[in-house]
Amino acid sequence: MAARQQMAFTLGFHIVLACLGVSFPAIALIANYRGIRHDDADAMVLARRWAKAMAVLFAVGAVTGTLLSFELGLLWPGLFEQFGDAFGLPFGYEGLFFFTEAIFIAIYIYGFDRLPPWKHFLSGIPIVLAGIGGTFSVVAANAWMNQPGGFEIGADGRLEEVNLFGVLFNDGVWHQVPHMLLAAYIVGGFGVASVYAYGMLKGRRDRYHKLGLLIPLTVAAIAMPLQMFVGDFAARQVFDN
Repeated sequence: MAARQQMAFTLGFHIVLACLGVSFPAIALIANYRGIRHDDADAMVLARRWAKAMAVLFAVGAVTGTLLSFELGLLWPGLFEQFGDAFGLPFGYEGLFFFTEAIFIAIYIYGFDRLPPWKHFLSGIPIVLAGIGGTFSVVAANAWMNQPGGFEIGADGRLEEVNLFGVLFNDGVWHQVPHMLLAAYIVGGFGVASVYAYGMLKGRRDRYHKLGLLIPLTVAAIAMPLQMFVGDFAARQVFDN
């Protein structure tokens, strides 16, 4: 019980930071694109400020994620001793996506005044893709625990013939990954929009605040109805399996 409480406490912080880490880069890139495409100074100011917030959230999320990686091994040694050859594979790929994201976040932040506008914009796309890939990897591990596959158990109880694709693309992935990704964009969209909504309630009705509300709110508004269908599909899958 103590192990479960400790992991739940860490996950309670990490999941919010992870959602923002996945969705915030895409929201910032939308502002960046608008700033370049329409020569919109307000959108570029938003992109710069959101990039700084994105970097801080990524750093803090990395700390809680590191804690979780230690907790997985230290609190649940039996799980990894028997199933580590399969269960550990998605986490290995998540590490690759994490470092890819870290590299391009640095390039993106320091490239605002050092790269041509469109090349700088393109340097932000791998951040978004790495966030999606990292989400897939971690949620694939969680889905594998719900519906394990891609391995055989030998006579001695140990894993044999571990199949990488069978582990990563287990039966639970197809509803859990879209559900998590859409949830991340909903959290990020409404979370960022709330800052500018509060500013507008305080009387700041300038174009900067309106645009700061509009971009993330649009992202969340698109993701929300899609989540209704995905959530329904996920609930049916959980009931059936």
